Amino acid sequence: MEKVTIGTGAVSFEDVVAVARHGAGVELSGEALAAIDKARAVIEDLAASPTPHYGVSTGFGALATRHIAPELRAQLQRSLVRSHAAGSGPEVEREVVRGLMLLRLSTLATGRTGVRRETAELLAGLLTHGITPVVHEYGSLGCSGDLAPLAHCALALMGEGPVRDASGELTDAATALAAAGLVPVELQEKEGLALINGTDGMLGMLVLAIHDLTDLLKVADISAAMSVEGQLGTDRVFAPELQAIRPHPGQAASAANLTALLKDSGVVASHRGPDCNRVQDAYSLRCSPQVHGGVRDTVAHASSVAARELASAVDNPVVLADQGRVESNGNFHGAPIAYVLDFLAIVTADLASIAERRTDRFLDKARNHGLPPFLADDPGVDSGLMIAQYTQAAIVSELKRLANPASVDSIPSSAMQEDHVSMGWSSARKLRRSVDGLTRVLAIELMTAARALNLRAPLEPSPATGAVVELLRDAGVGGPGIDRFLAPEIETAYQLVADRSVTAAVANVIGELS
Repeated sequence: MEKVTIGTGAVSFEDVVAVARHGAGVELSGEALAAIDKARAVIEDLAASPTPHYGVSTGFGALATRHIAPELRAQLQRSLVRSHAAGSGPEVEREVVRGLMLLRLSTLATGRTGVRRETAELLAGLLTHGITPVVHEYGSLGCSGDLAPLAHCALALMGEGPVRDASGELTDAATALAAAGLVPVELQEKEGLALINGTDGMLGMLVLAIHDLTDLLKVADISAAMSVEGQLGTDRVFAPELQAIRPHPGQAASAANLTALLKDSGVVASHRGPDCNRVQDAYSLRCSPQVHGGVRDTVAHASSVAARELASAVDNPVVLADQGRVESNGNFHGAPIAYVLDFLAIVTADLASIAERRTDRFLDKARNHGLPPFLADDPGVDSGLMIAQYTQAAIVSELKRLANPASVDSIPSSAMQEDHVSMGWSSARKLRRSVDGLTRVLAIELMTAARALNLRAPLEPSPATGAVVELLRDAGVGGPGIDRFLAPEIETAYQLVADRSVTAAVANVIGELS
């Protein structure tokens, strides 16, 4: 099994994807274990002190004024985890839970939280053995960390609560731990709090969304190129000298992709001469680099925020081991992550919107430059791709609703002690639905543009776009012809986008896109 080593520094985007999505195991470095031991020594010294220290020998949140006697502190940790494991609703996806577990472990490894090494090693063991606690959709306000989701994971470390084993079967934590040769921990001072007080769920979902959007932006350039080509548009507007006078980096990259994708297109060449009477293309074609580029730059900004978060140690209180003390702080507030999650939902919706507009132009005989209505075989008898565009439009409408930001909707909690929260978990949950919707919208644009390019025969598409048409046909997404059951073909196209087959097909012809 592939293993990712967690040290005291930042975990990489690639490691998050490997562990969360692909099931890689985890181990702690010697440096991380030494840092954990050093911080734990500070906690044990403070625990022995008669002076109350928040998170070590006091209650939590609005109950922080109570000093907890030593004989009650193990019970305090158990009570904290059990009471905070209060999620509700549908079960969250395995990759999300594994991502939040990994990122919590990464913070523990910094030596800023004060847990014992056996607690951190058990969390690593759950990841390595594929044991995934059941976490629910609702329960996090994105402040004081993703409390309920993380508490469900901490509960499993105690040998309590439902989990999924490596095969996906539902069982109880005690049974799964025993089967893997793992021993539950009895949490001691500070450990319960350290396990639940992080922004790890929303950060994990942000990293996964960035990973997916990075490829979907290439797919959007591919589908746009096919639409420009199939609608007899011009590639002259993508020239680098035109992009240089508005120097946004994302715009330049998208325009360069479009130029490369359309190179050697027989369709584009057929109407490039002086006899062409097209003055300029519609915005959805001509302005593709500006829109796609704006999305690219937004994803780049979100990536920079995620990178800083991956290098952070989020806990409260935090252990300053070199100074022998713990200090309260507000680093658990999810605002920086929530804002970019919402921003990504906005640009995802708009990227889908322009793709849907390009698709719709193919189906209207008044705007598709000589193609049959709805690209149907016998219009009137056949409906062609009419309802595929309805599906696209329904998804785009949903994405516009999901673009409404969650981060502006704060609800006070904990008897007004926690009186402003980020709602970042909610932002992350809706972004996941948005990314899936964008994938489906782009798949339908690819299907539509591929059918149009077939209808332009004997004119030949470019080598790059032709490779995508061939990929779709080989996978069972049919070309022009009488009406047939479309849903399976849409699903096949969706899978080809989601598993990166589309971008791979293009890369095999012209190399990796920007």
